[in-house]
Amino acid sequence: MRTWGRLSAALVLTAASLAGAGMAAAPTAGALTPPVAITADPLPTWQTNGVVWAMAHQGGTVFAGGTFSTVRSSGSGGTTQSAVNFAAFNAATGAPAGCRLSFTIGSGTATVRALEVSPDGRTLYAGGWFNAVNGVAVSSLAAIDIASCTPNASFRPSFSATVRAIDVSDDTVYVGGDFTSVAGQSRSRFAALSTGGALRAWNPNADKPGRAVQLSPDGAHAVLGGDFDTVGGTGSHALAVVDTDTGALTRAYPVGFIPATSVTKDLTADATGVFTANEGTGGGVFDGRIALNTSDFGQRWRDNCLGATQSVEVYRTVLYSGSHAHDCSSMGAFPNQRRKHLLAQSVDDPKLLPWFPDTNDGIGEGLGPRVMTVASSGGTDYLWVGGEFTTVAGAAQQGLTRFASGPDTGAPSVPEVNVASIRPGQVTVRWRTSLDLDDGPLTYRVYRNGSATPIHTATGSSLPWARPQLAFTDTSVTAGTTYSYRVTASDGTNTSALSPAQSVTAASATQAYPARVLADGATLYWRYDEASGQFGADSSPGNDNAVYLNGPSYRQTPGAVAGSTAMGFNGTNDYAYSDARHSRPAAFSVETWFRTTTTAGGKLVGFGDRNVDDNLSGSYDKHVYMTNNGRLAFGVYNGGARTITTTGTYNDGGWHHVVATQGSGGMRLYVDGALAGTDPTTTSQNYSGFWRVGGDNLSSWPNRPSSNYFAGQLDETAVYPSALTAAQVADHHSLGTGGGGAPPESEVTVEAAEDSYVNAGAPSANYGTSGSLAVRGSSAYLTYLRFPLPAAPSGTVLKSARLRVHTSSEASAGSADSQSVVPVTGSWSETGVTYTGRPALSSTVLGTLTGATAAQSGYETALDAGALAGALGGSYDLALTSAGTDALWLWSSEAAGAGNHPVLVLTFGAP
Repeated sequence: MRTWGRLSAALVLTAASLAGAGMAAAPTAGALTPPVAITADPLPTWQTNGVVWAMAHQGGTVFAGGTFSTVRSSGSGGTTQSAVNFAAFNAATGAPAGCRLSFTIGSGTATVRALEVSPDGRTLYAGGWFNAVNGVAVSSLAAIDIASCTPNASFRPSFSATVRAIDVSDDTVYVGGDFTSVAGQSRSRFAALSTGGALRAWNPNADKPGRAVQLSPDGAHAVLGGDFDTVGGTGSHALAVVDTDTGALTRAYPVGFIPATSVTKDLTADATGVFTANEGTGGGVFDGRIALNTSDFGQRWRDNCLGATQSVEVYRTVLYSGSHAHDCSSMGAFPNQRRKHLLAQSVDDPKLLPWFPDTNDGIGEGLGPRVMTVASSGGTDYLWVGGEFTTVAGAAQQGLTRFASGPDTGAPSVPEVNVASIRPGQVTVRWRTSLDLDDGPLTYRVYRNGSATPIHTATGSSLPWARPQLAFTDTSVTAGTTYSYRVTASDGTNTSALSPAQSVTAASATQAYPARVLADGATLYWRYDEASGQFGADSSPGNDNAVYLNGPSYRQTPGAVAGSTAMGFNGTNDYAYSDARHSRPAAFSVETWFRTTTTAGGKLVGFGDRNVDDNLSGSYDKHVYMTNNGRLAFGVYNGGARTITTTGTYNDGGWHHVVATQGSGGMRLYVDGALAGTDPTTTSQNYSGFWRVGGDNLSSWPNRPSSNYFAGQLDETAVYPSALTAAQVADHHSLGTGGGGAPPESEVTVEAAEDSYVNAGAPSANYGTSGSLAVRGSSAYLTYLRFPLPAAPSGTVLKSARLRVHTSSEASAGSADSQSVVPVTGSWSETGVTYTGRPALSSTVLGTLTGATAAQSGYETALDAGALAGALGGSYDLALTSAGTDALWLWSSEAAGAGNHPVLVLTFGAP
């Protein structure tokens, strides 16, 4: 633990107080979200081969103790040095410093569990389980002269068991641990010694182990933490305040303030408060942190995050903590999901701040970070973290890491972008907000057609578990013209790369189906038109984007509704969930289109209290699921399962439309536009949760299918804050199926099966494996594309065809020339075509690509649909040619990122 005299080295109160503490005031780190003043960028640091349990610092040196035998340079492999349970490091470089000590014991495993520097900065006190330091006999507590790095042979109190905590005043060393005697005298778990090693009468007398000691700023009190239930014979569980002179109990905390299932693992303080780290085992635990006011040691705040807290440290006005927090839903943060090992909170407010570097659980007990300290060197402050982790930010790093007050070098993640146009004169750009581990608010810039000047700027905040969608509607577009868009994210200092270009042709007419869904009030509307990634755009004003997990199958065609593709789910583990967390809706409708042949059933759409990490929800209802025999069930929980189940089956491989509603009139289930059943139930289970599609828990529900997950395709999923009427449902179904029985329009995207280009300057070269394609007239480049064309869906004909390509990332990839698209009449193959052996071409021009002037952008040209119609069901070969001198460079089908590959976009509809 840290005494008040030493605590100023871990705090920034004012410039004057820092100067008095011998610590330079660090400038505010650039780009961080106040009050966070430590970046989330891990710095290269030497590491251990075991657990670091304790740290302290003095004069630019950080001392680390624990259970390890060597230290080595950062990352994998590297230089190794012997270090027997102790090492010293340069705070600024992370490399070993000069002091080398060896903590050993005759039998068993020696360990260092506590380190603390005296207020005058001359002595390092070390506690643990050992009987020698560099061969000098000691007994679980040693005093080290820092200047000479030698143990004080005259400081030799004898402890009967492990010392786990130390704090030091000008003349007294306070310790806690497992011991019941010191120097042959009874001292139960806490004791005090003079700085010369003489045992003092101070004896709080706790009944179970002590784990933390923290002196109050005025030095009059010692706050104790541990496993105990009584102190001085009085009930006080896990936490107590005693007089530093007499050891008498001055503030007790009965069981309930901290539950009997929980203990206090660490304590720290600033000028106004003391902060606890707590760990629980079993049910009803308290794993979070408590802020106590030093005026009366009453509670200022507490958080109830689950995931045992091991260490706490204050820097400026922020409390940093090490834990394995996995559920902070009780305080409005993330629900039960993957563990987060480092958190930050204001000393005045338990709300989590945007600071989320991470480790893993590591070895031993699997608890990750165990200890923290803040050291200063050269005007920069460093937060050092020790523990049992073996990775930091996903990279190999064991036992130690550190973060600095600046500079911030971490750029936000690249935004994931979707573009769509369903009304004339409008293109809407939607993107998932980026992740920056030490910044919440970020600035986004939208660029069009490769321009260096943004057409829109917006600010939005995000957290690792909540990355809401932002949207911008571009109204300066011309119907029938293709536009491409890219987005960047910036924290003010660091800017992400441009997102991959996303292209769309501005609508010439309003798309009837999505327009009706939006007009009827959808607050979540997922159309599943993304080519890859985790972001699923919400086409509604709710901006409630989907997050795709485990790689579902993108852009399945034909979709259920014209102008949209579908998403394929494997029935095993992939699904999507809403980014936003919702309270129980008083009334709702859920709507989706589906197609399947599964005999294992599964959940199509529903509401659950979990989202990521393949977690099945603990609370789950308001869902539509399929039974093994293909029937549909709509269920809510109202003290029991209330369900409506169809008599018909729908696993016939065709597209079907389902809507489930609940409101003041009870429950309704509609399939293919018709009412399939009702139930009078008007309420559902009350919990906060997420809308999910593709799978979630179905345990205990009637006719539970074999699988929780749905194997099939979903399209056009929507959620409404009211119960749709029967007329609205029938209207949606009619519009989705084309209206009046006519087949709906459908759009099919076909990737090139083979592509290559030839080069007159290298007439024998084959470029079939190249990631690029090229077109130019002089010193000719010609590009060849082969597409497998599908047959027209029953009752439809080919209405239109477009060739979509993406320019490559080279600065000169764009071209001021136009390119003709013509049929290939000769034979060729991707792996064999050369300029010398190039195929013959038709003189018929199917389409002309113009204006492809920007790099890393998407472009389209309309093709003669009639020319392609006769080849449906077979393959069709196209060539891109030019008469100009300015080369056009495109991504090929071998390039990374499916969204950049050459494709044909075919639209089928009624004759």
